[in-house]
Amino acid sequence: MKIEKLTENKIRVIINSDEIEKINLNFHSIMTKAVDTQGLFFDILKKAEKEVNFHTDGCKLLVEAFSSYNDFWVFMITKYKKNDDSIKNETDFSKKKLTVKRKPNIFNSCKIYDFQDFNTFCDFCTSLNKIKVFDIKKLCKNSSLYKYNYTYHLVLSNINEQYIHKDIFFSLISEFAKIIKHSESFENKLLEHGELIIKKNAIIVAKDLGTSL
Repeated sequence: MKIEKLTENKIRVIINSDEIEKINLNFHSIMTKAVDTQGLFFDILKKAEKEVNFHTDGCKLLVEAFSSYNDFWVFMITKYKKNDDSIKNETDFSKKKLTVKRKPNIFNSCKIYDFQDFNTFCDFCTSLNKIKVFDIKKLCKNSSLYKYNYTYHLVLSNINEQYIHKDIFFSLISEFAKIIKHSESFENKLLEHGELIIKKNAIIVAKDLGTSL
């Protein structure tokens, strides 16, 4: 379990699916049975209070849950003062009631691909551009390029798994690059230690480039 404090009132909790299974929970129980998941959220809040100083006494909690493509669960927990009536989907833990707002798993968080060099990345982008039926903007909300350990890493953010032509992309990119396992944790490493080469729409930008940076 990894807990990140995003603001004073919001945390992000990332849990491996193996950890979920160890406490006899699964996809169905989390998405449909709030009572069964109550113990999990109490444990999360205790850990958050200890690790990131996230105190929830006297607060209502909004819990948003969704699963990522690489077998991780992500929970966004936001706290509000009890007199804030503008939030309808909240959890009052003092009364041991749990209401969780579930997000449908249409958009997965990210995928990261490892390219041997920049020219290989440009070759992939050029090949992809020749496929007229494919639209990268319909596959993901953004693509960024980083350089780390002498290789180039393409980060695809918010992937739409329902895009009808997604298989075209994944089949083609497998000829040019390797997918990084546990992409979410590796993305944090890129953000901290990697060199940002192209921040937005990397695939669109790179198809017009012919030389290495």
